[in-house]
Amino acid sequence: MLWVDKYRPKTLDRAMVHEEIATNLKKLVAEQDCPHLLFYGPSGPGKKTIIMTLLRRIFGPSAEKRYSASFRLILCCNSSSNVTEAIRSRCLNIRVNAPSEEQIIKVLEFILKKKEGLQLPFGFAARIAKKSNRSLRRAMLSFETYRVQQYPFTNTQTIPPMDWEEYIYEIATDIMKEQSPKRLFQVRGKVYELLINCIPPEMTLKRLLHELLKKLDAELKHEVCHWAAYYEHRMHLGQKAIFHIEAFVARFMSIYKAFLIATFG
Repeated sequence: MLWVDKYRPKTLDRAMVHEEIATNLKKLVAEQDCPHLLFYGPSGPGKKTIIMTLLRRIFGPSAEKRYSASFRLILCCNSSSNVTEAIRSRCLNIRVNAPSEEQIIKVLEFILKKKEGLQLPFGFAARIAKKSNRSLRRAMLSFETYRVQQYPFTNTQTIPPMDWEEYIYEIATDIMKEQSPKRLFQVRGKVYELLINCIPPEMTLKRLLHELLKKLDAELKHEVCHWAAYYEHRMHLGQKAIFHIEAFVARFMSIYKAFLIATFG
């Protein structure tokens, strides 16, 4: 089992990142007057984990299998603006922010030192936390990868890209080499592989945009960024993230192929 799953908090008492939210939720449960709840915030900071720990607090360890006639509505979204004002006004709105680098280091030290019995140089932990872009999941996945590559850790050891980052670099290279229905189909398969391996779709799209922009002339960058933002927004509003990422790739291929024809004939 991956560390990110093995050490995921199962109860509100074990929350290390969102302690204030956990404390407030425990008070609501203790008062037996829990209102409708709306959890919102960026992708990846732990909204689902908090919700599951809350349900276990209310219904016990088998919360996933229980139903109750006196349940309250719990909503989870990336932005409260995705929910109507009428619903927001009837819910207690709880913003779940991405953890700080200091919080990530605290969790990493707890898991690696106390749970796994590994030595963790502070400088190395700080570098991983910074590179994670405030994603605890990404930081933990990184450490599992680096443990296999080199242990004991050192403050100065090289931090290579994670495998999925390299994979997205390859996808961007494929897109730039050929713009065709066949290549689009191949790219779709690779993107789907990332998604089923738990790489968040927003992170996949942003990283793909990052890699493509590095290869583009300045005159195309604004238009490509516009369409990336457009399809990211549509992805938040709907389901099946693969469709929206594929649509962005198709749009990019169309833009880039037209640019090549206009430039080189």
